[in-house]
Amino acid sequence: MTGTRSATIFALALLAPALIYILAIVAYPLVDTIILSFTNASLRQEYDFIGWANYQRIFSAGNFTEVILRTFIWTFFSVSIKMIIGMFGAVLLNAAIPGQTVFRILTMPPWIVPMAIGIFMWGWMYNGQFGMISGLLQNFGITNGPVAWLAYGNTAFWATIITDVWIGVPMVTIYFLAAMQSIPKDLHEAAWTDGAGRFYRFRRITLPLMVPAIITMSLLSLIATFNSFDIIWILTQGGPSGSTTTMIIDTYKTAMGSRKYGEGAARAVVISIFVTIFCIVYFRAVRKLQQGEAK
Repeated sequence: MTGTRSATIFALALLAPALIYILAIVAYPLVDTIILSFTNASLRQEYDFIGWANYQRIFSAGNFTEVILRTFIWTFFSVSIKMIIGMFGAVLLNAAIPGQTVFRILTMPPWIVPMAIGIFMWGWMYNGQFGMISGLLQNFGITNGPVAWLAYGNTAFWATIITDVWIGVPMVTIYFLAAMQSIPKDLHEAAWTDGAGRFYRFRRITLPLMVPAIITMSLLSLIATFNSFDIIWILTQGGPSGSTTTMIIDTYKTAMGSRKYGEGAARAVVISIFVTIFCIVYFRAVRKLQQGEAK
């Protein structure tokens, strides 16, 4: 009995730093934000509890529904493109081709370069007057004049997606490459001996064995993209005319721009709910996958 108690105390002592960290960094700010979301907190030092008024206000406003839809569309296209390009890049880097090491090194700059510098670089390329993209299009006769990509809603929206893809693809590629290299080579060699082609081996061997890695990376990329702030804020600050305003940008503008801290906290809680739903779906998918493998 004494030994069991000592083991329990020792285990709690080992877990204490992690528990303190979670309580201080995650639990306390989350609880404080939830409480704040039920108040009319602003620049005033005193504030009152107003119940669900903040939530009713943000969902009754038509623009917030548009912001939610825009966020999901932005996230869907960005994550999907990153997954596709990352998988294609991993297949190429995993193939036995000359200069393989050089190609692997070349995939790293978007990930290594500080994010702000990379975003400013893309902002310069999107510039209509002296940007590289507009200049190339004019030189090849594709456009008759300069194109200000960030000045129009549709082009600005896709410009932010392209920038996010450029930044996120290296991590996806390296992750998928590591997953591919963990697959036993004996399986591919046996299939090759039986006359299976490269595409057939990829579809029947590589892809099924990479499903856990694909699910994990999809969730990580989804959460990071859904909460992405730097790219949109540096390039457009949510403009023009709100065409690139996502939920995280809208929350920042409400809380820091308009100084409506209570309403901003309510928007942050809504974001947390969506992220929690993503995580629940992920864990259920992993559980079903594990149960299927066990059978």
